[in-house]
Amino acid sequence: MDPEDNRRTWAERSADFSPEYYAEIGPNEVSETLATVLDYYAADDARILEIGCGSGRHLAHLRDQGFERLAGVDINDDSFDVMAEHYPRLAETGTFRTGAIEDVLPEYEDDAFDVIFSVETLQHVHPDDEWVFEELTRVTSDLLITAENEGNSPDRGRFDGEVSVVDDEFPLYHRDWKRVFTDLGLAQLVREGGERDTIRVFRVV
Repeated sequence: MDPEDNRRTWAERSADFSPEYYAEIGPNEVSETLATVLDYYAADDARILEIGCGSGRHLAHLRDQGFERLAGVDINDDSFDVMAEHYPRLAETGTFRTGAIEDVLPEYEDDAFDVIFSVETLQHVHPDDEWVFEELTRVTSDLLITAENEGNSPDRGRFDGEVSVVDDEFPLYHRDWKRVFTDLGLAQLVREGGERDTIRVFRVV
């Protein structure tokens, strides 16, 4: 799958793994962990951006915990209609943009956000687009948090090679996230393995 096809898969996503699909599931243990991490490491008025925010279930949970300066980017245009239906307070108060992160991130200024996080989004970035990881480090002034599938689940994650295919449909690229972001100058503060994802907290140094 080339980069354009990869992005198109998510821009046109419906049914399983779509914005509506995740809105129906709602906040989960990753949402709770994110809130705990930010409560400890981030200021109450932190500027927070979620990459691949979908309908906003994680951001909605952060809003309920008192974080108000929230923003998100998602490639699927349906995301924000679904957000308005399921999380109307978030939709009214947050700042959101539709587009591929490869297109949107370069438009942000350096240190535009205090915190950037991604939940099962960076794992789908095509190898040709790995330059966006450096963009993430440029745009955050303090924390970068990844919650990606690193093979925790018995039926998903690392098999043979650097990529696996989920449900015979779309690729999941396996990366050493600690190496990716420490090589870009960040320091890893936290690693917490969950049932499905591994959460890593990095700090700009």
